[in-house]
Amino acid sequence: MSKIICHCFGFTAKDIEQDLVLNGRSTLIERIKATLKSGQSQCATKNPKGC
Repeated sequence: MSKIICHCFGFTAKDIEQDLVLNGRSTLIERIKATLKSGQSQCATKNPKGC
């Protein structure tokens, strides 16, 4: 089982690796960053360790 990197979206390390291979960059990381920047993150509620 691959380690969960983003609890908000449920992205795993494997998801990010596959995205990188398919797109030449990680669009998933870009999506995570945009969500954090917009203040719409759910880290505090979905991540067992909080933000």
